[in-house]
Amino acid sequence: MGQVTPTNRRDVLRAGAGLVAGGAMATGCGNTGTASAAPPTDTPTSASAPASAAAERLPLQVTHGPRDGANVALTFHGQGDPALATQLLATAEQHGAHLTVLAVGSWLDACPTMARRILDGGHDLGNHTQRHISINAMAEAGARKEITDCADRLRRLTGSIGRWFRPSRAATASPLVARLAVAAGYPHVLSYDVDSLDYTSPGAPAITRKVLAEVRGGSVVSMHLGYPDTVAALPVVLQELHRRGLRAVTTTELLS
Repeated sequence: MGQVTPTNRRDVLRAGAGLVAGGAMATGCGNTGTASAAPPTDTPTSASAPASAAAERLPLQVTHGPRDGANVALTFHGQGDPALATQLLATAEQHGAHLTVLAVGSWLDACPTMARRILDGGHDLGNHTQRHISINAMAEAGARKEITDCADRLRRLTGSIGRWFRPSRAATASPLVARLAVAAGYPHVLSYDVDSLDYTSPGAPAITRKVLAEVRGGSVVSMHLGYPDTVAALPVVLQELHRRGLRAVTTTELLS
């Protein structure tokens, strides 16, 4: 998929509709029970407030972090079999890596315990819309609801809407969706500069080759929960990143 890298808010507002991404998310999540809801709060928490003055200066749509650094962000579209998601998170933690999961609200409805599992592992948790449909093609009221419904789930389960929003089925947000995300409390839209294409189920070796051929310091990598190929590829990806002197961190850490 081609990448769009706006450099400031004016560029974003002048841009056309975001690129529509292929690849439906893997679906299905068993009932894992109910999670204890965190007390709702209207006060920004450490997970939703800007991490630093540097974060506040980021462009509206973020594609990558500092190119001269040794950190990269592995980001995951959050939906699918909770057993695979849990396995992937455990693998990352065993390698000392921290991930970013942009969760689909309907997935959180079905698997509420996953929200706390992600945060308890030291990972970022953010918003990937409520139903994972083509948000850039929606009218304003529907697009707003997709963002705020997922934000409501996150707040109910964790006490925060999370720091990051990623549009569903698109690499970047349309100007309308970007504006709605900001209004919902997300100062930045999280895009990426490396697409693993793991949603095409090409096999673990192909995912590994694609990521390692393109990743460099500051990269934001797009991957997905719910795919066995991705789980199998992750240890090799993390080992090679380590060999190259690169460290997988949360998006918050990458951009702080």
